[in-house]
Amino acid sequence: MAITRRQFIKRTGAVAAGTLLGPSLFSNPLLRKALADTIGDRYFIVVYLDGGNDGLNTVTPATNGGGTLRDAYDAARLTGGGGLNLSPGDLASTHIGTDPNTGAQIALHPGLIGLKNLWDLGKLAVVQGCGYPDYSLSHDQSRSIWQTANPLGLTGGWVGRYLAANYGGSEIPAVNIADSVVGEFKTAATSIITLDRLEDFGFPYDEFDGGSDDGFKRTAFLALCNAASGNAQSVVKYIGDSGNATLLGSESYPGLHSLYENDRGTIWDPQYDAVGRSLANDLREVAKVIYGVTQGVPNVNARFFQVRNGGYDTHSDQGAAQTDGQHYGLHRELGDSLNVFYQDCADMGVANKVCIVVWSEFSRRIQQNDSGTDHGSQAPVFVIGGAVRGGPSGGSHGGVYGNHPNIDDTALDDEGNTVYKQGADPFRSTDLRDVYGTILKHWLGMTDPGDVLTADGGDPDFYWTSPNFDLGFL
Repeated sequence: MAITRRQFIKRTGAVAAGTLLGPSLFSNPLLRKALADTIGDRYFIVVYLDGGNDGLNTVTPATNGGGTLRDAYDAARLTGGGGLNLSPGDLASTHIGTDPNTGAQIALHPGLIGLKNLWDLGKLAVVQGCGYPDYSLSHDQSRSIWQTANPLGLTGGWVGRYLAANYGGSEIPAVNIADSVVGEFKTAATSIITLDRLEDFGFPYDEFDGGSDDGFKRTAFLALCNAASGNAQSVVKYIGDSGNATLLGSESYPGLHSLYENDRGTIWDPQYDAVGRSLANDLREVAKVIYGVTQGVPNVNARFFQVRNGGYDTHSDQGAAQTDGQHYGLHRELGDSLNVFYQDCADMGVANKVCIVVWSEFSRRIQQNDSGTDHGSQAPVFVIGGAVRGGPSGGSHGGVYGNHPNIDDTALDDEGNTVYKQGADPFRSTDLRDVYGTILKHWLGMTDPGDVLTADGGDPDFYWTSPNFDLGFL
């Protein structure tokens, strides 16, 4: 069966539209080639906690230290039925360090026992009080700000802008375990693989003739791509290069499933299956790709990944330390999934080559409602990896970076949320762009992250006017 020029353009619509019409069209999940080398022999993984994770019951003050953090926590989080209070006893086994500002002992939620294991190994850094000026309590708007890393709304994701600066149109440096390209990775300059499961992935041939003519379609598709690749017009050449890469990549990635299963599945599948949650399954797909890279599978060189875990919009029935509580279950899934994934990477010999950042679009209100928490502002961020300066070996920072937000009732805004501050305030916030900039500079090798991250104007006490891309966790 012949493929016409019009059909060719239609079937490579994501490639063409991404060039002609911009980043929004790159949500199309059509596959392209994976080829990445500017990051070197490293990997970067983004884990997004969708819904606004309650940061105060994620990184929690267990004592006052030289301040009043624990007293303020006890005043805001109730005990008894429906209460969200994590008692010092609940937190006794998950202490991770002290708040740099007040000296208060802080601890992870008891459900995060998997992250506590990574902390004890020195592989987890905790970055407190992360946010941005004039914060929004809208899921969509705040999510977009975290993804673009610009409250003013720059186009494209912060990772996408990095990729655009380092990769061409025929390359695919990234994989998203999703049905469309996620916000952090959106770019019009290069291409992203989006998939659910490698085992079910492949080139999107149509169902005409039951696939009996797929070989002819493949030949025609390649001929059109090769002809376009030789065109002097840049847009046409881009379509041809990307279309060619589309086919090669779609034929290479599905085999990563059986490669991993044959070589590693006996040992590692039971550990991912024991977690038994979607995040563990998604991270296993990432592990399969990483293993394919280590084994030199042709056309498989992705170095950037994103996975998502939902359910954090806990307006009610959030729970405290109860093992059947909603928040406990979410944290157990997160910690256990990341722990298994890290151990899998360590067994592959790539743990020191992996960096993972975990974020959510905002935290939750400091005072609880009846049995949950409403939308809040600043939140903790986790950074995980073999090269991370975390845990007990975290140097002068002790593995904890940034200040715990001021949660005293008198310091909250009119909606009961912590206030973003810069300047010399003892509770100075950590701007999300400083976190990203530190990763760009010290992990992704970007000499000047200011090419990707734009500083604010305005009052330096309340806006991000003095970037710090050396937070120290890498």
